[in-house]
Amino acid sequence: MNGLARNVRLWFAPQDLRQEGGTPDYRFSLANERTFLAWLRTALALIGGGFAVDQFLPDLRWGWRVGLALALLAAGVLCSLRAVNHWVRCERAMRRGEDLPVSRFPALLSIAVAVVAVAMVFVVLVGWAG
Repeated sequence: MNGLARNVRLWFAPQDLRQEGGTPDYRFSLANERTFLAWLRTALALIGGGFAVDQFLPDLRWGWRVGLALALLAAGVLCSLRAVNHWVRCERAMRRGEDLPVSRFPALLSIAVAVVAVAMVFVVLVGWAG
């Protein structure tokens, strides 16, 4: 079974993680869980921002409103999926005594949020009706 499929299976069967190596220091597992929850809060904020753009900016041109809302919603969905995948990967690495996994996702998410923010600045400066 390839790595991604195994990780996805472990999302729904975390008890199987106990078969991976030894039990890490609980402080590290709890820190991993706090990081997971922080990613979920970020995902919820992005999803809320997407709904806010769609619902509270009715005078914004349809294409801008929908584009910005969908970009934020998509970022929220990706962030929530990445959160659980990263949690599993880190937990497995800690149990195996391996280096923690690295990811480009934080950089990509930051760039996506920055692009949406620049678009929002443009919308504010030019005006909603465009």
